[in-house]
Amino acid sequence: MVDLAAKSPAAGLLPVSHGDLVLQESDIQEIWSIAPFSGAERAVSAALRKSLKMSLPPIGRATRTGSAKLLWAGRDVYFLVGSGLPAKLNAAVTDQSDAWCCVTLEGAHVEAVLARICPLDLRNMETGSVARSLLGHMTAIIVKIDNGYELMVFRAFAKTLVHELQDAMRSVDAQTHLSD
Repeated sequence: MVDLAAKSPAAGLLPVSHGDLVLQESDIQEIWSIAPFSGAERAVSAALRKSLKMSLPPIGRATRTGSAKLLWAGRDVYFLVGSGLPAKLNAAVTDQSDAWCCVTLEGAHVEAVLARICPLDLRNMETGSVARSLLGHMTAIIVKIDNGYELMVFRAFAKTLVHELQDAMRSVDAQTHLSD
């Protein structure tokens, strides 16, 4: 019988750093997609508030309680990250834990790195803001954190994500040293 071992999406690829920029894989164990049924958004929000002490966030935002986050992930879709799912929700719920590669990019020049591969101007995002956009050719969820960004792409793009970010990190690091 074959003995299978679980591997994270970016196993062997991360962490990497260039200058003050650091790219590392997030330690996320669970991701749940929550799509409230028609007219049930208030009931779902109340159930989450009761069990996890957080409500469904507004469009483009995330809420956090301890290590658990609730992200807006698109029209009428939310991701519960880093927490178990409450027992009963009036929503379509899917375990997405193995479907995503989640990384954090931190450092003084993260916006310059992301400007090379993302069409959005991320400089004005506040901590807790969420955007859906492209990173290179990959669809991504971008979450602003205190000292950088959490980036989520489909698991199949983990190697491409690391490659694209490393190229941009090298470029930004080289440009900052030119101005010294």
